[in-house]
Amino acid sequence: MVAVSDRLAHPPEDAMASSDSEDGFREPSATRAQNLHRQQFPEVIPLNVGGMYFTTRLSTLKRYEDTMLAAMFSGRHYIPTDAEGRYFIDRDGTYFGDVLNYLRCGDLPTRERAKAVHKEAQFYSIGPLLESLEEVQPLTGEKVRQSFLDLMPYYKEHLERIIDIAKLRAMQRKARFAKLKICVFKEEMPVTPYECPPFNPLRFERSESEAKLFEHHCDVDVSFGPWDAVADVYDLLHCIVTDLSDRGIIVDHQCIGVCDKHLINHYYCKRPIYEFKITWW
Repeated sequence: MVAVSDRLAHPPEDAMASSDSEDGFREPSATRAQNLHRQQFPEVIPLNVGGMYFTTRLSTLKRYEDTMLAAMFSGRHYIPTDAEGRYFIDRDGTYFGDVLNYLRCGDLPTRERAKAVHKEAQFYSIGPLLESLEEVQPLTGEKVRQSFLDLMPYYKEHLERIIDIAKLRAMQRKARFAKLKICVFKEEMPVTPYECPPFNPLRFERSESEAKLFEHHCDVDVSFGPWDAVADVYDLLHCIVTDLSDRGIIVDHQCIGVCDKHLINHYYCKRPIYEFKITWW
């Protein structure tokens, strides 16, 4: 006769407790996951956007399907709530009211707020609002300006170089401002007062061998150009000053002459040279 040990016949209470505890842990976890995907929203939605409160209809937030707001309130994602039960979006709410007004009735913000609202529309992926804003000022003008700047190779890199050089010089000299020499030229062909150039003055219509005769680098800190567009040197100067100013940089500029470097025969470089003064405080 074989005696069955009590230890084998009756599993330890700790083992049973461990098994029950694992089953008990898995079940709530699965339940929570299901609940997250089944989050139900009321018809009227109270919102807390970065500490600013809004109230709107659920249908307003879901007006356009392919947006972040529609996805957030689709029920597929869990949206946290604040202490008052408002659904919380961790985003600056300054311009969220403009976004809501567009979703409600198609109203666009004022011109002064358009660029900031455009940024919010990008964040929330609201395509119709982006398209509407880009058809009014100042967004339309910015699209036109950018189409011109797209012709400028390394435009953004040159802006960064201006800032870096000006900062370095001011720090080295312990000065309030720094000066740079910047060349801005539309056409690459040099000018001679003695004879008419035998080459076509537009760089884009010259042969490669002709272009090499006049290759050189002006003695400046940064050089912009050439480009093929109606916009002239003053238009590009306006873009440079505007983009620096938008970054909080105080800048003044003036033409201080031309390069005047001898190239070949009677040809001299006549690219205009501008002095930029960057004031730091």
